[in-house]
Amino acid sequence: MTRCRAALLALLTVAAIMVALSPAAPARAADEGPEQIVNGTFDAGTAPWWSTGNTTLSVDGGRLCADIPGGTANPWDVIIGQDGVPLVAGDTYAYRFTASATPAKVGKALIQLPVDPWTQYLSAAPALDVPGDGYSYTFTAPVSLPNAQVAFQLGGSAEPWRFCMDDVSLKGGAEPEVYEPDTGPRVRVNMVGYLPSGPKKATLVTEATTPLDWELRDAARKRVANGRTSPKGVDASSGQNVHTIDFGAYAKPGEGYTLTADGETSRPFDIGASVYDSLPTDALKFYYTQRSGIEILDSLRPGYGRPAGHAGASPNQGDTDVPCRPGVCDYTLNVKGGWYDAGDHGKYVVNGGISVHQLMSAYERDRAAFTDGQLRIPESGNGVPDVLDEARWEQEFILSMQVPDGKPYAGMAHHKVHDQNWTGLPLLPHLDPQKRELHPPSTAATLNLAATAAQAARLFAPYDAAFAARNLKAARRAWAAAKANPTRYATPDDGVGGGAYDDADVSDEFYWAAAELYLTTGEKEFADFVLASPHHTGDIWRERGFDWGNTAQLGRLDLATVPNALPGRDKVRQSVVAGADKYLAVQRAHPYGLPYAPADFDWGSNNLVLNNLVVLATAYDLTGQEKYRAAVREGMDYLLGRNALNRSYVTGYGEVSAQNQHSRWYAYQLDHSLPHPPRGSLAGGPNSAIQDPVAQRLLRGCKPQFCYIDDIESWSTNELTINWNSPLAWVSAFLADKGEQSACRVRYSAHGSWPGGFTSQIVIENTGRESVDGWTLSWSFPGGQRIRQGWEAEFAQSGAVVTATSLGHNDRIRPGRSVTFGFVGTHDSGPNPAPEVFRLNGDRCR
Repeated sequence: MTRCRAALLALLTVAAIMVALSPAAPARAADEGPEQIVNGTFDAGTAPWWSTGNTTLSVDGGRLCADIPGGTANPWDVIIGQDGVPLVAGDTYAYRFTASATPAKVGKALIQLPVDPWTQYLSAAPALDVPGDGYSYTFTAPVSLPNAQVAFQLGGSAEPWRFCMDDVSLKGGAEPEVYEPDTGPRVRVNMVGYLPSGPKKATLVTEATTPLDWELRDAARKRVANGRTSPKGVDASSGQNVHTIDFGAYAKPGEGYTLTADGETSRPFDIGASVYDSLPTDALKFYYTQRSGIEILDSLRPGYGRPAGHAGASPNQGDTDVPCRPGVCDYTLNVKGGWYDAGDHGKYVVNGGISVHQLMSAYERDRAAFTDGQLRIPESGNGVPDVLDEARWEQEFILSMQVPDGKPYAGMAHHKVHDQNWTGLPLLPHLDPQKRELHPPSTAATLNLAATAAQAARLFAPYDAAFAARNLKAARRAWAAAKANPTRYATPDDGVGGGAYDDADVSDEFYWAAAELYLTTGEKEFADFVLASPHHTGDIWRERGFDWGNTAQLGRLDLATVPNALPGRDKVRQSVVAGADKYLAVQRAHPYGLPYAPADFDWGSNNLVLNNLVVLATAYDLTGQEKYRAAVREGMDYLLGRNALNRSYVTGYGEVSAQNQHSRWYAYQLDHSLPHPPRGSLAGGPNSAIQDPVAQRLLRGCKPQFCYIDDIESWSTNELTINWNSPLAWVSAFLADKGEQSACRVRYSAHGSWPGGFTSQIVIENTGRESVDGWTLSWSFPGGQRIRQGWEAEFAQSGAVVTATSLGHNDRIRPGRSVTFGFVGTHDSGPNPAPEVFRLNGDRCR
């Protein structure tokens, strides 16, 4: 979850209720209240309307018109308004006007407090076009006010344009509208599709309480399967009475399937082994267009090209020489680069930490699945897997946030860097004129740096020894600094211009950092810290899942999966399986198959669903039990359409998907010259707290699954962030993994070691009933190990990934028999644990 808007909550009124009707739709108003707008028809000229000094009002053909200058940054840079508009608390108002734009633009129509904090009682973003149209809105005033302000904010356009309006009216006595989202057919499916060998379930919303007939039809409308639904009762998260349709027995691949039940037909979906093949790549491609400090090339991302943001060129004021907030430090830092955290221009170490960690962890789980050139980024072709190149872009930024030697709190990390004040939407990064500021160092940020740098040290060792060593040095400095300053917490009031990301308990970050440092170095100090931490044996598997503020789970997952010699490691693995069992039980009890079921949904609930799926997927990797993999597959259905809103939360996936996530540069809804978010972007999802004005107006009283609206202004339900796409990338890579459990067992043993070298032997045993005719065994070394010489197999190594292939005379492995081969290798200082995941001809051995 991101808290980028927490500082705005004091500016908002929770009581406001407003529903925007479509353009030209009539407001349901009594029209008996007095007119509150003076001269809304402009028959008497322009008074008392006013404008900012950069535009002039005139009457043209009976309409008020103004030439809006180009080159402004924020919507409020150009305003046309009227003051002194009275409001009565509890009264519902109908607000109407006609307006046009040449060329077409999106404006902002506001009724608000006329002084700081400019509390908005109505906020709408009408799409204005050349012919012009009528717009109607209703809202209920939360306070009585003699002098509210009606304002049209029209700035933020690169080029000049002309605005005209007429028939502006505000009358009380209107009847409030009730917002009802379009949820489409009552049969809810994963609109992307289902894997042939996986579970296939859909949800039917119905008033029926007894089983109903269902039919599965192919693209030619031919019935290919049928059955009866299973009633599940009323789902607490949606308030709906639902049935489950289970068509898992049907496994024939195809496109354009539909399900019909209770007179409703679902949206189309596919069945096939490749339904998730593109999602890992698209989820990772999201990060290139989130980059700060570098030009985004249109040749690599057509439609998303833009100049480098915050690279030191005017009007930017950073990030090449950024000062601290007053009283924080006496130096500046070059913190150019990294990823923009979310839909604004802030960069945060704590949110960047979990994000870059999960990208590196996806790679560490299955290094062979990630290749050089996969993402089409500027670094493609350098011999390093693209996912590591992308992770490095963020990791370099995190390292740059470390306090220099000789300064107070040397070795700690500044918590964040962002604008001095909030900016409006839309605003491309290179046009942001705000002063940039470093915020105080925090223990949480310092431990995020220690953890990700330690992880980067082992993963980059095969590709860039110098960068790996730099990361390990920075990790050690950060660890020492955090121990010396264990309670320097980010505060909840440090959020002007960016989110606070406050966290007053960093014991989990200490555990995570110690775990990563132990996995990379094998040193006793870190092992002892891990074993003594209450997070090592406690039940850390929260119902709500883990996130940037709850990171002990990251350490536990890595200790369970990354090869190491920690005492009692079997219990660590067992604890991960126990956590997965908890989420599996939640999922099996949930009518929509969700492994997440708190009474109220959290900010970024989709990210929490995914992180619970990470735990389930890890349990599958540890045990090979199909129930855990099936749970991951079913859990993904929710994000891709099997939900109360019948919507995919991943842009570009499914017939109806999120398109208007909160962002200053993916802002098509506000400026049609800008794009929607790129394919593979995850929306935050339902949030019961509905903190933003749009959500508060439209979603008041919503059941958890309905606390979402695909609107760019709804930052509490519809933001996109780097730490929400990171588990999407991790889980989708797991789902795209076509490896099955193979009937084989591998024994890896070290026969000798010496400083910088070792010799190992591998035995492959065929535990199945059929012969293996020709074999290739692949595995990954945990660090910088290299094979120098081998026997009884042909060896190839790319980075950490090794393949050993049979030689002809040992091609065949009969049932119950084995083959043996070995090699001499080299390794850098540090641990040299045995690899634990082996794939024989692409499938996992046990």
